[in-house]
Amino acid sequence: MVKKNKKAAVEKRSAQKIGKELDFASTEAYNLLRTNLSFSLPDNDSGKVIGVTSPCPQEGKSTTSLNLAYSLAEAGNSVLLIDADLRRPSVCKMLDLPKAPGLSNLLAEDSENAIHKGILSEKLSVLLSGDVPPNPSELIVSDKMKKLIEKFRGEYDYIIADLPPVISVSDPLAMSRNIDGMIVIVRHGHTRRSDVVETMRQLKLVNINVLGFVYNGASRNKPSYSHD
Repeated sequence: MVKKNKKAAVEKRSAQKIGKELDFASTEAYNLLRTNLSFSLPDNDSGKVIGVTSPCPQEGKSTTSLNLAYSLAEAGNSVLLIDADLRRPSVCKMLDLPKAPGLSNLLAEDSENAIHKGILSEKLSVLLSGDVPPNPSELIVSDKMKKLIEKFRGEYDYIIADLPPVISVSDPLAMSRNIDGMIVIVRHGHTRRSDVVETMRQLKLVNINVLGFVYNGASRNKPSYSHD
């Protein structure tokens, strides 16, 4: 039992590697995701807003959000990562930053210095979740949120919103009017087919543009093309 717990802890830390900590294969995978996004979204003058969600918790959406934002910033884009999981935020823990002030404080208009700049990359800014509010869904769907996103569109090339799981709460669906597309994260050996089907059903009901899936946790048995 001790060996199994130790192995699980090592795998968890490995899965949460971010930015420059990533190995060559993982970095290339995020770069490919970045490239695919550039062809999936319309080329316009305003910033592109991309939501990242998953069917259930513990599928790697926050790690994916952060590494995707990092990859986009390293390519020369100005990027804002928003931890829009107002119930169980995790980006603050991954970056070892206080969660407040953050998004909920901005929406309550009681903070002006909520955005952290130059995180992991010179062109990456991060807006953490803020204090846990009593009404997360109402804040996400509010006119204040819509106006805030529109403001960010004029300031950044990409806005990445790390959202809660679809099956757990309604927040990702409430965010639909503010985003250009959604990425769905699934994990090998964890995500059930029925949960994916239900997630897609709910996203379809609100006409969200699903850009694609990210498949986490698959083992790499084949040799990688790298400079060892």
